[in-house]
Amino acid sequence: MKIAMVSDHSSPLVAMGGADTGGQNVHVAALSATFVRHGHEVVVFTRRDDESAPEHVRAPDGYAVVHVSAGPPRAVPKDELLPYMQEFACGLRDHFAASEFDVVHSHFWTSGLAARLASRICGVPLVHTFHALGTVERRYQGAADTSPPERISLECKIGQSVDAVVATCSDEVFELVRMGIPRSRIAVVPCGVDIDEFRPDGPRAPHGERLRLATVGRLVRRKGFDVAIRALATLPNTELVIAGGPATGPVHEDEEGRRLLELAGDLGVRGQLAMPGRIPHNRMPELLRSTDIVVCSPWYEPFGIVPLEAMACGKPVVASAVGGLTETVVDGVTGIHVPPRNSDALARSLRSLLAESFRREEFGQAGRDRAVQRYSWNRVAAEIEHVYEAVVRGTVPRAAGGVGR
Repeated sequence: MKIAMVSDHSSPLVAMGGADTGGQNVHVAALSATFVRHGHEVVVFTRRDDESAPEHVRAPDGYAVVHVSAGPPRAVPKDELLPYMQEFACGLRDHFAASEFDVVHSHFWTSGLAARLASRICGVPLVHTFHALGTVERRYQGAADTSPPERISLECKIGQSVDAVVATCSDEVFELVRMGIPRSRIAVVPCGVDIDEFRPDGPRAPHGERLRLATVGRLVRRKGFDVAIRALATLPNTELVIAGGPATGPVHEDEEGRRLLELAGDLGVRGQLAMPGRIPHNRMPELLRSTDIVVCSPWYEPFGIVPLEAMACGKPVVASAVGGLTETVVDGVTGIHVPPRNSDALARSLRSLLAESFRREEFGQAGRDRAVQRYSWNRVAAEIEHVYEAVVRGTVPRAAGGVGR
C-alpha cells in the first residue's frame, strides 16, 4: 500500500533529533517507520519551516519526507498556520496528482483541512487523526486557548467529510459524535510506544539518596506541574524532576518555568525540585528508569504519551483521571488515578505508594506487560492498517461530499 502522511507542523525528522520533539512528531515518525517495516511505501508531507531544508529527504527508517512550501519558510506556531493551509493544500494536490497513493492520513486539524481539499480533488480516501479537539481545549483552557475562532466549526466539517476518523481513546469518541461524525466512521486506536527503546533495563540518570518523582511535558499550565509541586511540599526525603522547558534559553527565563520555581520557593521545596529543561527524547528512558514514580497531573490531556513510556520502562504512574489517561493507566493495576487539580489527593496517593516498594514493583511489572501487549507500534500500526483497508475497499460508509475512487 502507498500511504501519504500529512503532518503540517510536526515533522518526523524533528523526532529523530529529539530536542524539540512533541507527541505528534513521535507518533508520525514511529507510525511511518512501522508501516515501512510492514512492507508499505510511506511519504510524509510537512510544511517547509526552514528555507535550507531539501524538498525530499529519505529518513533512516525508510520513509520519505517532503517539505511543502506554504507561508514563510520558518517556524510558525501551529495556531497561526490556518492562513497558509490553502497554499499547503495546493502543494499536496500537485504531489497527490503525480503519485498513485492508496490512502492519505492527516494529523491535526490544520493538516486535515489541507488534506481534505487535496484528496477530494484527486479522489484519494482520507483518514484523519485530530490528536486534540478544539471543543475540548476551549472547555478546559477558556481564554488561554490560542486556537483561531474558526477551528471548532472547521473541525466539524473535517470530521464529517473524511472517510474515517482514528480516535486515540474512548473519551474522544464521545466528543466526535457530538460534532456530528457518524460512529460508523470512527475507529479507536491508541497512540503507541517504542517498547524496545523504552524498557526496564538500560542506563539510568544519576540518582541521589532521596526518592524520585518525575513528570514530563511542555511548560504550560494545563500540564498541572504546580499541582505536583504542591504535593511535593508534604513529601519529605523526596525530589521532583520536571523535564520540559523553552526551545531556547534557561527555564527561569520562561514565564511558566519562572512561576513554578517561585511557587516551589514559596512552599519551601525549591531544594527538592529539579528543572533541567528539555531532555532529548532518546534520553528520556534514562530519566524514567531512575524514578520511583512517574507523575502525570494535567487537568487536560487528549491522550498522553508519557504514561506509556513510563509503563514501558516498568514504572508505576500516578495520573489525573482525565482524557486518555483514564484508559492507559489502569487504576490499582499499573498505577493510581487521582482527581485533577487536587494536590491533596495526589500527595496522599504518592505518600502511600512511596511507602510500599513491593506495590510499586507490582504496578511497574503490570505496566510493562500492558505496554507490550496493547501499545506496541506493531499492534497500533496493524489496527490502523485495518482502517486503511476498509476505506480503500469502500466498506466504510463514504463521507458526505467525499469523492470515490
